Amino acid sequence: MDVISSSIKTYNIWFEISGVEVGQHLYWQIGGLQIHAQVLITSWVVIAILLVSVIIAVRNPQTIPTDGQNLFEYILEFIRDLSKTQIGDEYGPWIPFIGTMFLFIFVSNWSGALLPWKIIELPHGELAAPTNDINTTVALALLTSVAYFYAGLSKKGLSYFEIYIKPTPILLPINILEDFTKPLSLSFRLFGNILADELVVVVLVSLVPLVIPIPVMLLGLFTSGIQALIFATLAAAYIGESMEGHH
Repeated sequence: MDVISSSIKTYNIWFEISGVEVGQHLYWQIGGLQIHAQVLITSWVVIAILLVSVIIAVRNPQTIPTDGQNLFEYILEFIRDLSKTQIGDEYGPWIPFIGTMFLFIFVSNWSGALLPWKIIELPHGELAAPTNDINTTVALALLTSVAYFYAGLSKKGLSYFEIYIKPTPILLPINILEDFTKPLSLSFRLFGNILADELVVVVLVSLVPLVIPIPVMLLGLFTSGIQALIFATLAAAYIGESMEGHH
């Protein structure tokens, strides 16, 4: 009963988070659905940047790689090494997922610092980096949860759930609670860091417009990259854990 009640409370937290609103927002009404337009617009921009960059860099592969081809080959090797280190020998099928997570978060974070979202006027609210919205980070965290459950179940079947009673059945409630806290920590870590970084820059620009914000923005670019790396590393580590069969 304690496990069931704790699970219900966790789900209630997710529903409460989805209803949190800070400031004004632009919504699109499509049929019976209300869509958060600001996040959708900025996410489309990030996806377009990634697609256009890839098409331009690799549309004509050269025997002697160009600078763009070299960059994307380096990124692919980096993601492959990261996946192999965290997941193990069966890392191959998970490279696209880990790579997509890393690149989307990385470009989203950098877009908040480099693109002038604030000068685009909307009827309600304002544009910002996709990862500056809790809805985006929660969605990414839930995708990661689905991925590591799928990884464990596809490899071990229903016997995957034996990990919840190892090394002793006494740890069953803790092991179940751990799987609910993983997406919570992933989503709030990313959201909190990106939101705090953008708020600091906005405040400093309003107080000292020219000098101080520049090093803070450079530091923000560095920490934004680190946050993308942390998210991708943890996602790969969780997938590796589920396939190994231990927490």
